[in-house]
Amino acid sequence: MKAISEMVAGLMAAAARTAPKAGGKDFMEIVAITKDEDLKRIAEAMKDYAPKSTNEAFWLRDASNIEHSEALVLVGLSKAVTAGYDCGGCGYQSCAEFNKGKEMKSKDMGYTGPHCIMRMMDIGVALSSAAKTASLMNVDNRVQQRVGAAAKALGLITAEVAMGIPISITGKSIYFDRQTPIKH
Repeated sequence: MKAISEMVAGLMAAAARTAPKAGGKDFMEIVAITKDEDLKRIAEAMKDYAPKSTNEAFWLRDASNIEHSEALVLVGLSKAVTAGYDCGGCGYQSCAEFNKGKEMKSKDMGYTGPHCIMRMMDIGVALSSAAKTASLMNVDNRVQQRVGAAAKALGLITAEVAMGIPISITGKSIYFDRQTPIKH
């Protein structure tokens, strides 16, 4: 099943690359992770970060998913640029005001920001295209935010913002009915 997972991850990456983007401009970074040791490193980074998070149980749950996945597709914004639409979705009246006034910040095991809302939608459309491709191949998958943050922290993707889609081929989806420990 590993070879099939690798092929599907490649098809998912192609679907993310060809997904529509605001203004027809591509600022996506797309990485297919297929090596078991890289998946293990990501899961370990997620577990290590979990106690420092306000959502420890969710980090641990998602890390378990990555440990049991055969491949992972990462999709991210390669550089912080605006779409030039002056839509106001970022809270500024124009893209020029946003570019002038924004103060980029970064978060441990997170992302830089703020970002253009259109570019964030680009990521969403690319992720949706990739997830649909896996679905068409009957390969279980789930879009995850935390895995992108961990992969970014490890340098497996250099994107400003990244999310991932792990995939698995088993008798029952490991991404369905996921157990999250209850914190007391």
